[in-house]
Amino acid sequence: MGMSIKVAMISLGCPKNQVEAEHMLALLADAGCELVGDASEAQVAVVNTCGFIDSAKQEAIDSILEMAALKQQGLCGIVVTGCLAERYRQQIRQQMPEVDVVLGGGSVGDIVEAVQQAAQGKSFERYADIEKAPLGGDRLLTTPFYTAYLKLGDGCDNFCTYCAIPLIRGRLRSRPLEELVQEAQALAQSGVRELVLVAQDTTRYGEDLYGENRFCDLLRELERVEGIVWIRILYAYPDRISDELLELMAKSEKILPYIDLPLQHANDTILSAMNRRGSRADIEAVLAKIRKTLPHACVRTTFICGFPGETPEQFEQLCDFVAQQRFERMGCFAYSAEEGTPAADFPNQVDEAEKQRRTELLMTLQNTISTQLNQEMVGKTLPVLVEEYDEELGRYAGRSYRDAPEVDGRVYFTSEQTHEEGCFVDVTVTAADDYDLYGKAAE
Repeated sequence: MGMSIKVAMISLGCPKNQVEAEHMLALLADAGCELVGDASEAQVAVVNTCGFIDSAKQEAIDSILEMAALKQQGLCGIVVTGCLAERYRQQIRQQMPEVDVVLGGGSVGDIVEAVQQAAQGKSFERYADIEKAPLGGDRLLTTPFYTAYLKLGDGCDNFCTYCAIPLIRGRLRSRPLEELVQEAQALAQSGVRELVLVAQDTTRYGEDLYGENRFCDLLRELERVEGIVWIRILYAYPDRISDELLELMAKSEKILPYIDLPLQHANDTILSAMNRRGSRADIEAVLAKIRKTLPHACVRTTFICGFPGETPEQFEQLCDFVAQQRFERMGCFAYSAEEGTPAADFPNQVDEAEKQRRTELLMTLQNTISTQLNQEMVGKTLPVLVEEYDEELGRYAGRSYRDAPEVDGRVYFTSEQTHEEGCFVDVTVTAADDYDLYGKAAE
């Protein structure tokens, strides 16, 4: 590159986006750029955006404007990538003239050129076909050294009526199995102990590439990778939770009994309007099967409140369902009307204040459930992956199998011994609140 450009990366949104940012960071580092953590020290800021729902878009816009303010203080250029860049091609440059370069989802491989141009104050935009963009490549991990995301593919074939992902990311594209295993081996050799599997729908892995579902085959291969202790599954889909998968999880020493299963609703009319496959009865059958095969399973889910046409009665049904099922982990979103998606044009849109009210009600219900379930953990001993030590409080923090990075709670514990980050310690739980557990090392 000749000259070393100082670059700051601001990555927003989901882990899948984070993996994309890691690919870009590796390309920039290879090209000789100096990567800095603080944008005020950078010559070029890269904002890797999420464009999924209104709140994510707002966060992205705020981040871009923060960078724009730094232009008064020496920042030379701003590059915008990610889902917002792919989705709002025209608007970004029109409405935010401070942005120098926009790279669509299919062009993240051009990040070095983009940074070089932006450093010189030049502007351009590039949008290659996202469905032809390479999926693998080197990464510079932004997660702690012991945890990494493994992205199984991109795009989605589910076409839920509220979701813009197929419009932004295209159809499902799985990565070859051998490539994923190689990446997992390389990650394990670099010190990774926990693999977190991500895709738009992990449980459909391989259906596009091999003409059949190969998710269990992939898991069996990943189990064999030396050094990996935990394998965690995110973004599974209820109709793909097969007996084979559950039995594999039950037998496995590595695949955690943790399933992230975004369900979105529990009323049949709403599920059908969302274009979700299966009914409430189907979902209940899957959950019963999970609980039976994996008695210690930690199930995480998400719901949408205030979907167009959702009546107070249908919302009540959702609350009843949540009260019945007692999910260990649950998140909830107020419905966000996304342009270009079918649901945005549905009649009977629910009032914004009402959507917020329902979301809060459901979350309050969940907090009670989560507190009770956490209380039930008191007295039990769990392996915990150690993440940090707090000098002031004299305690460690880490995660158990029940806690995915960034989204779930933590386990705080004291110990007579010293433990390194990234090691596993058995912790006996002595107290709990709505999200976190507290305990001491079982020494």
